[in-house]
Amino acid sequence: MSDEKNLLERVTALVEAAKKAGADAADAVVMRGHSRGVSVRLGKVEGTESSEGDHMSLRVFVGRRVASVSASMSSDPASLAERAVAMAKVSPEDPHQGLADPDRLAREIADLDLVDSAEVSAERLKEDALAAEEAALAVPGVTNSAGAGAGVGSGGLVLATSHGFVGQYSTTRFSRSVSVIAGEGTKMERDYDYSTRLHYADLDSPEKIGRTAGERAVKRLNPRRVKTGVFPAVYDPRVARGIAGHIAAAINGAAVARKTTFLRDMMGKQVASAAITVTDDPFRRRGQNSRPFDGEGVAGERLVPVEKGVLKCWFLSTSAGHELGLPTNGRGVRAASSVNPSSTNFAIEPGESSPEDMIASIKSGFYVTELFGHGVDLITGDYSRGASGFWIENGAIAYPVSEITIASNLKEMFLRLVPANDLDRNYGTAAPTLLIEGMTIAGE
Repeated sequence: MSDEKNLLERVTALVEAAKKAGADAADAVVMRGHSRGVSVRLGKVEGTESSEGDHMSLRVFVGRRVASVSASMSSDPASLAERAVAMAKVSPEDPHQGLADPDRLAREIADLDLVDSAEVSAERLKEDALAAEEAALAVPGVTNSAGAGAGVGSGGLVLATSHGFVGQYSTTRFSRSVSVIAGEGTKMERDYDYSTRLHYADLDSPEKIGRTAGERAVKRLNPRRVKTGVFPAVYDPRVARGIAGHIAAAINGAAVARKTTFLRDMMGKQVASAAITVTDDPFRRRGQNSRPFDGEGVAGERLVPVEKGVLKCWFLSTSAGHELGLPTNGRGVRAASSVNPSSTNFAIEPGESSPEDMIASIKSGFYVTELFGHGVDLITGDYSRGASGFWIENGAIAYPVSEITIASNLKEMFLRLVPANDLDRNYGTAAPTLLIEGMTIAGE
């Protein structure tokens, strides 16, 4: 508590110093990050790591000019403020930069249960990693380990603005992961599993993570190629979360302002199938991306950016919103000394069909479990990725496939999306199993 109080006093002093130095407005922030982890392989510890750091920055506004400086925690507030103001005075004018309006600032700091007080020792992290690896190696067909790990970390944000906002919040995060290899020689396949949660007790057990990773690797053995054609594709939740990420990126207000998204002229129009509703909620308890206020002190709100396929809003920070003639909706994220819009707990809401029913409805198609490469263009919507997974024949998983390409355009893909009913909200960007008709599968 005393540490938090000291940091609050520190950022407040910086803002006051900036005003005395001639700034019309200012904000100061400390972004906190602390982590430690253990990695193991084949029953032995391979490495331990630990990092910690509090990064402080001051942003000042002189008229329509802005400058930002980063500093160590021991920097003198007066000299730092004077340097920042001097830089602002010679900077080019930016009509869109500024602090959030005072009436948008959070008045109360909501308790979202983001901090777990559990003390997890390095020995316990080692035991968790070893247990996950042991469970994976026990799966018949698994022949080697690519390593396992466990970690614990904490972070947070301390913010003060010259508009009167002072606040802070903290989060904790725990993780377990394992990657293993099945098969021998030239017929080896790798797969993995992991769990990340804000509270230690919410993690999937090491045994479950290991067993799942091992079973996934074995199922991938002896993959085949498939003939090129146009087929329905079912995206496993692991890769469906990537589709959700493309939606989030395409409705980012900064991308709209820069004209770097194919959805920039689609507000109020149908951008996805009527089966698709997308939500974004910064206030979900124990959510991976929950926060009581954003990087500008704005509380934000639960949004429904896409409702029954219709685009309803962008993600906006103050500057992105100003450029588009709209108010911020509390999606500003600090990146060093700048603020950019981003999603929070983003989810494609579940549909009515089970994944099993989806697969059962397909005569021939592709169940996607892994994607490779970066062949996604958000300006045009063009989509082309390397992929592997399983071929569907007559409503059932038939055999593993690899070394293929899956392609289409996000404009058409979004309009053909059908969500299953298996949404897991334990991810910052979450999606259920997704069915997309008419994907081009390039194989032999």
